[in-house]
Amino acid sequence: MRIITAIGTFLSVGAGLWLRAQAPEAAGKDAPVRAVGLPPRATAADYQYRATAGMLTICGEFMGHGVPTEEGGPYSTESYVVVEAALFGAPGAKIQLSYKDFSLRINGKKQAEPAQPYVTVFANLKDPEWEPTTAETAALAQTSIGGAGGSQSDRFKQAPPKMPMALRHTMEQRVLKASISEGERALPQAGLLFFEYRGETKGIRTMELIYSGPAGKATLAIQKP
Repeated sequence: MRIITAIGTFLSVGAGLWLRAQAPEAAGKDAPVRAVGLPPRATAADYQYRATAGMLTICGEFMGHGVPTEEGGPYSTESYVVVEAALFGAPGAKIQLSYKDFSLRINGKKQAEPAQPYVTVFANLKDPEWEPTTAETAALAQTSIGGAGGSQSDRFKQAPPKMPMALRHTMEQRVLKASISEGERALPQAGLLFFEYRGETKGIRTMELIYSGPAGKATLAIQKP
């Protein structure tokens, strides 16, 4: 009896394992969004500013506090300035790429500002075209400090309307995708770089985009548009 019972248990367990193996896998989560950059322009000459580092051509254009993406925007950030950078090389060539390869010297400062990861921009990211709906405006008026007292503009100053989380998430994902890619990549590559700068761009007199990476070193003088 013990042998029969053991055989029955073995067959039951084996059948269960076989059924689980044959069952379709549960749908996994969507693939995570990652930085893929922006589509590079046809040639390096299509960018306003260029410099060479070994066999690599570094290109750049200043976007100010604006954050362009393929799918929306441009968005804005008050605490960072943005450079659209591109790298060109021999056909089929690859390069190890990172935002850490770049820095920006503003107004001739001895210490250049290192590029920041895209995630640091999220807290300061805004959509200039977003406005609260009528329902959101009404809800804000009811919950603002002071209740019904004061004008609507005064209440907004006390408690500015917040973009819904779903819309903010979409905006952040778009900026993430437009940021310069990471890892070994086939040339050409293009994408956004972020540098901390809290002032108005009219205070910027000179800029130098500095590349120091696997291809060598290059300094690219950039002017404001």
